[in-house]
Parts: sequence; C-alpha cells; structure tokens
Amino acid sequence: MCGIAGIISATANIEKVQQMLKLQQHRGPDHTGNYVDPGYCALGHNRLSIIDLSAKANQPFKDNSGRYHLTFNGEIYNYKELKQELKAHYDFKTESDTEVLLAAFIVWGKSCLDKLNGMFAFAIWDSREKKLFAARDRFGVKPFFYSEENQNFYFSSEIKAIRSLLKSNQPNEQVWVNYFAFGSYGMPSETFYDDISQLSGGHFLEYQAGNLKIRKWYDFEKNLSKHSEILSFEEAKKSYSEILTDSISLRFRADVPIGFNISGGVDSSLLLALVNRLHENKHIQAYTFYTGDENYDELPWVQKMIKTTQNPLTKVKIQPSDVIEKAQFLSDIQDEPYAGLPTLAYAALFETAQKDGVKVLLDGQGMDEQWAGYDYYQNSGNTATIQGTGKGSPFRLKVLNDEFRHLAKKPVYPTPFDNNLQNLQYRDLFYTKIPRALRFNDRISMAYSTELREPFLDYRMVEFAFSQPEDYKIHNGIQKYLIREILKEIAPQDLSYAPKRPLQTPQREWLGNELKDFTEENLEKLRYSRVANWFDFGELQKEWSNYKAGDNQSSFHIWQWINTGLLMGD
Repeated sequence: MCGIAGIISATANIEKVQQMLKLQQHRGPDHTGNYVDPGYCALGHNRLSIIDLSAKANQPFKDNSGRYHLTFNGEIYNYKELKQELKAHYDFKTESDTEVLLAAFIVWGKSCLDKLNGMFAFAIWDSREKKLFAARDRFGVKPFFYSEENQNFYFSSEIKAIRSLLKSNQPNEQVWVNYFAFGSYGMPSETFYDDISQLSGGHFLEYQAGNLKIRKWYDFEKNLSKHSEILSFEEAKKSYSEILTDSISLRFRADVPIGFNISGGVDSSLLLALVNRLHENKHIQAYTFYTGDENYDELPWVQKMIKTTQNPLTKVKIQPSDVIEKAQFLSDIQDEPYAGLPTLAYAALFETAQKDGVKVLLDGQGMDEQWAGYDYYQNSGNTATIQGTGKGSPFRLKVLNDEFRHLAKKPVYPTPFDNNLQNLQYRDLFYTKIPRALRFNDRISMAYSTELREPFLDYRMVEFAFSQPEDYKIHNGIQKYLIREILKEIAPQDLSYAPKRPLQTPQREWLGNELKDFTEENLEKLRYSRVANWFDFGELQKEWSNYKAGDNQSSFHIWQWINTGLLMGD
C-alpha cells in the first residue's frame, strides 16, 4: 500500500515529482523513491512496507534488464502462486509482490491483469518504447488520478498531488451540483475538479507520444457466465464458504502486524468468526468505535461476538470535540466531499491502529451489495443512494442559485440485467455505494499510513454471489439469507439473524447542539468561499434555522454545506 506519482513530458523532472510525493507522503512514509528517463518521464513512489520489508523491494522497481520501471500501490494477494508460474521465465531477486507484478506484465503482457487477485493501481514505464502502461483493479479499491495539460501527462494516488502542478484548478460544477441535487459523488471516471479525471476500476490506459488510450479490461457481465450452472442452496453455501475462506487466508499475507475493524453487524461478525477459525489462538486485535449514545452504538453487539472469540478489543470513543479537531484535516486528506461523522469515526480506528503499530486492517465492506442487504432491494420504489434520512428528502435544492441549480442532471446508470434486483446491485457495486465507500476508506486509512484490506471484495466472491438466484439472497423477506445461514453455524443465532442496522452516529443531534458553533463557523466560511455564488444564503439560513428548530430527520444537507465550506473556504 503506497502512493504513486508520475509525469510523462519532455520537461519531466525529479523536482516536480518530489513535490507530488511530499503531498502524499502519509501514504508511504517508509521510503521515497524516484526514477527519471530524461526528456520523457519521471516516476515517484511513497512506500508503506508490508511484504518483503527489505530495501531491495523499494520502488520505482526496475526489471533485470533495466527496460521496465514500475510504481505500484496495493497488494497482489496471490503473488506466491503467480511466482511459481513465472519462475521458469523470470529470475526473481526479492520476495515482494511488486517484482511478481512486473514479471507478470513482462511475461504475459496486458493479459496478466486477469490473473491478479488483489487491489492495485500501478504504472509501468517502458524505457525502450517510451510508453506508459497503467491499470486499476476490478472494483477500483486503489485510486488512480490523472490529468493532461499542455502535452504533459500527470498521474498520482491523490488529487492534491496533481493540483499542485496544474495551472487551472477549477471545481467541476456538474459534479458538484449533482452532489447537492442527487447525492451523487460523480461517475467512475470523474472527480470534483475540472481537468482531473480518474481511471475507472477495471480499466487500463496507455500513453505514448502524447496519445492517451483507455480500455476496459474487466468484463464483469461476461465473467458471470462462469456461474451459469444453478447450484442447490447447500451447494452454493459450500462453494461460497470455500471462496470466502480462501479470500481471508490470502489477505493474511503480510510481514507486519494485522488487525481488523468490527461493527455489530452480520458482515463483521462473519469476518471475526472466520478470522479466528483460520488463525486460532493468535488473538488478532479488533477495533471498534462508539459514541456513548445507545440509540446508535453497536458496542453491545460487538462485545457479545467478542465474548465468543476472546479477541482483544480496542474501543475508540468519538466525541464532538474530535469532530472539531479532525474535520478540516480529513477534508484536506479527502480532497473531495466525504460522508460526515461516520467517516470521522472510522478514521479514529486507523489512527489508533497506527499508534498500536498495526499496519494492516481488514474490513467487512461489500456483502450488502453481493447478497442484497439494503432495505431498498426489497422495495423497488425506493432507490435512493443516501440512507438514514427519514422519509423526507435529504436534498435542499432551494438553497442553490437558479443558474447553478439548472446545471443538475440526474445520473443515469446502466441496467445490463433483465431484473431490477441485479440492476440495483450493479449500480451499487460500480457506481454508487462501493466506489464511494472505497474512496472514503482509502484516504482515511492512508492518512494514518495504514493498509486497509477488503476480503469480501475478492472478485471471485462478488461474481459468485451476484450470479445466485434471488431466493438465496432474499428468502421469505430475510435479506443476505445465504450469509446468515453460513454465520448461524459459527456464531450465536441472535447475531446471525440480527436485523440490518445502518452504521450511524449522532450526527443530526450533534450538528444542531454540541457542534452548533462549529456548523455556523463553516456556514460562514461557505459565505466567503470561492463558490459562494452557488448559493442563496437567505434560503440556506432559513434551512439552518428550521434544522435547529427540529426539522432534523436528515442532516445530510447540513453536512454538505459544512464540507463545502471546509474544502472551498480560504
């Protein structure tokens, strides 16, 4: 897990790459490296050492011939198996997954991507052909941002690194207005800034002599055909359990301490149970947060599960003062809007793990999308992408100036399947829920130089689950049915059949009470920001007064304005 950066340009130089690396040094404080091909290319790397901690595995990494140079962020979990396949064709000098990735590209070319089980964003410079090849993992777990300006091509792990070099630095008004009007965080190739794009998950790019080509390499729909055989429920349960066990096992490959995050839900309970089944008596450290508000906290559920496994549990309490202290820092880290207090609370787990010397954390992201865990999968009339807002709309369009508001266009998502359930799952997996969560999570984990691994987003699990009959997902009104049946055999039944509880914090209460001054300070910051012309502050003030008076079923709009003040205020 690291930070990558590069410039493809006749004027590429070490100084500019070092400037980029300095801005994302938190992603990899263990080593900073660079490589220059004068007149063509400069690559940089911030290293967080996880596998093969030796200096031999530092990056940018060159192959034995010196022709190829790699800068890589992520982990190739099946690197040991790939190394066995490759060792007849390549003379390995390290024990790293980095060298395996580069060898795989040299031996297999672009088709190596199909063999990788991991999370990755990487770039390889071919010094003979003067050509860049870069790719991003299937679901976009690891980030890859890029920009073209005046025959210069820039790429990096964080937006701020590219922004530091661009002459133009304007907000992307289309993305911003859709955020306010529909809660959209942009399509897979967009960012909140003009002139900065992201390589979509499951895509690669090639850049040579000023020409950029982007291609999709991961065909999710086509891959589902591998699962066309209809299995019985028991067969499906057995097959999925095997993939699940292997996925967790692969994600324990590391040369540093590993822990995991846990909430009180079904997914976390399953992760906890399987981790302990695979790694008996290791007493792997668990982390959870709480606020002291029993209306929201999941601590009783967490403690019930921990009681059966005896893992050491670190409980991190979040208080209003933490929001005041950390909101601006995390806004600067994110570069784009983020999801309020839940993200702040989650960040505290990585900060605590870093202090404990735990460099890798596992997490339970991805099960709801695979096994139809959200309420709206049963209620096709509600397809909102923002939950926990009561019956009212989370959006307040009246506060937007007419000219800006009229730019809003409701995002249209593909519907490649012949049924509503799979189309909603597809939307959440590739366009809304998962991209959003991965973005928040990557940036907050890396803010504290901690690697986050998502075992439930192993592509084999996602493809298998997605392909199963609807009745295996939602059975007699019970969602995530197959998962609950697996968990029932290894955990207390009241946990395996616990109702879905959205991960929430007392955000709506705090913003109008304990954090009232903080909220008003940021609304004032918004009034004097460079995007003040987007808003009608008379209407905004009215909404804030209504909120304080009790119209607070949703706090999403209040957080949007605070977040915009944090990002755009001078």
